[in-house]
Amino acid sequence: MQRALRLLEAVGSHRDGAPAKQLAREAGLPLPTAYHLLRTLTHEGYLRREKGVFLYGDAAERLAGGGAQQNRRTKISDSLEHWRDVIGVPVYFAVYREGEIELVAVADTPNAPAVEEWADFRETGHAHALGQCLLSQLDEKSRQDHLDRHPVQPVTRYSVPGQRALMERLGSMERMKPVIERQEYALGTVCAAIPITVGTTAATMAISLPVHQEGRLLPAVEQLRSEVGALVSSLAFSISI
Repeated sequence: MQRALRLLEAVGSHRDGAPAKQLAREAGLPLPTAYHLLRTLTHEGYLRREKGVFLYGDAAERLAGGGAQQNRRTKISDSLEHWRDVIGVPVYFAVYREGEIELVAVADTPNAPAVEEWADFRETGHAHALGQCLLSQLDEKSRQDHLDRHPVQPVTRYSVPGQRALMERLGSMERMKPVIERQEYALGTVCAAIPITVGTTAATMAISLPVHQEGRLLPAVEQLRSEVGALVSSLAFSISI
């Protein structure tokens, strides 16, 4: 395993690939051993051979992509945890990708727990602040397509009653203003979300509080919003996570 990893590292140091003899020398391996491992790695898809040189194959690129993805998610989680501690509320991050609402990360504590996903967030975007904030950022065609696939249905007695009412609400939302939701997804909980747009990707951050602490909601989300520019910068992420 270690010898194979040394060969993979050697391949990775050459943008345009390298021949077997050079890779064997850089990995400190006998040439017959290197040839055997290169053939195995090529057969498994970790390498490919083109015009006498070896380059990363699809399997290695998937591994590298997975590592980069995990690194981005870790940065996001760390940042959310920081703001959870600073503001003292659960913090959520979500994106709209490939026609669906995706909750990427949540930071909470036992004393300030996040809202339990008792109904699929993807299917109930009309009923929670995260979803409403993301839907408000979509163009009309994309928004209608989403609602055709996930029809508006009340989740609690406080939920928006139907698509017409939801569309009116989304249309009246002011750009870059927090989206407030009171007990529409979970009884006893109030939420606020702020829009984040990076390129063409819609994203949002949100917070939640028990309804008896509703007085803290607006000050807390304004505190988050005032720092969100620095937060996005510190994440240094492409939202293709």
